[in-house]
Amino acid sequence: MIQHLTKEEFKKKVFDYEANSEWTFNGDKPAIVDFYADWCGPCRMVAPILEDLAKEYEGKIDIYKVDTEAEQELAAVFGIRSIPSILFIPKEGRPQMAQGALPKQTFVKAIEDIFGIPAAA
Repeated sequence: MIQHLTKEEFKKKVFDYEANSEWTFNGDKPAIVDFYADWCGPCRMVAPILEDLAKEYEGKIDIYKVDTEAEQELAAVFGIRSIPSILFIPKEGRPQMAQGALPKQTFVKAIEDIFGIPAAA
């Protein structure tokens, strides 16, 4: 299930950027964070792909959405300049950012390459 995060929830579940200057992931499994806005056409194209991935990878990855209109500070912290911006967060190591409406196959490949999780059957 996709969770919409506020700044406070983001700090608990992903990264408390106010308490830490170094990246420290707070999640218990790899995560994808979709920085989006309701008025953004490409963001609306990505939404059903993320819904599918949330079902296919349930229990293996967390998928979060951050509304850049409601959470402008969070968007600024991550330097979001264009949307959708997708943050791929492995359990260990640095997160990686991708921009634009990615096709499902690109998400699947990123989940394999960045998270080391094979494609769902």
